[in-house]
Amino acid sequence: MDTRIKNIIGIASFFAILFVIWGTYSYMTTYRLMSPRTFSVSGEGKVVAIPDIAKFTYTIITEGDKNLASSQEINAKQSEKVNAFLKNGSVKKEDIRTASYNVEPRYKYYDCIVRPQPAIYPGSVVTSSSACLPPEIIGYTVSITTEVKVRDLAKVGDLLSGTVKNGANSVSQLTFSLDDPDNAQNKARAEAVAKARAKAIAVAKAGGFRLGKLISINEGYAGPYYGRTYAEKAVTFDAMGSMPAPVPAIEAGSKDVIVNINLQYEIR
Repeated sequence: MDTRIKNIIGIASFFAILFVIWGTYSYMTTYRLMSPRTFSVSGEGKVVAIPDIAKFTYTIITEGDKNLASSQEINAKQSEKVNAFLKNGSVKKEDIRTASYNVEPRYKYYDCIVRPQPAIYPGSVVTSSSACLPPEIIGYTVSITTEVKVRDLAKVGDLLSGTVKNGANSVSQLTFSLDDPDNAQNKARAEAVAKARAKAIAVAKAGGFRLGKLISINEGYAGPYYGRTYAEKAVTFDAMGSMPAPVPAIEAGSKDVIVNINLQYEIR
């Protein structure tokens, strides 16, 4: 075999080896990218959240005659009086929001008139009904519901009682919450991630493999809910319109903010 043929065979063998190496590397890389070996761990973070704001609603109802403008004016003045009381009690203007405003007519309904008719046969009685009169509007009911946010929780009881004293017909839906829930969520989230990663390191060590890159992260959040703790009957008027009962004791309490994190890692 002459030198020229040997050189050709050598070059062909070299490129064949390179092709095999490249093909093997490409296959291993593709396989690793398409179907990596993975495992998942989870962690829970929990912080105790203390509410810093309270919310409640009050409603003013005005029942008037057919003069709708008069009823609306009375209702508006009563609402202004309650809002002035709230502002004097440290509630900010931007924390008082109209939730709903309704005007509904009140009707008087008439019975149908029954009239006797001449009998066709002696001794028989025949009756017939005339057309019923249509319902008549006798007045209007105007109601306004306002949502109030209280930032000084020590004044909640006084504000609830004073709202009724200054003209509100009802006070309800007292709830407590966090003005900035992100702060509590971030603390719980950081704790959950730290616990999950520590668990992943422990699993890798126990399984005898190296911890690969983080592939995915999923979060589940369970936010705090503060139910109503205020007894509405403590601030109602009796039939004579007397003063409301003593100021109720309000306890905001606390609630756990929980974040669950699931981490998926590559096995190396």
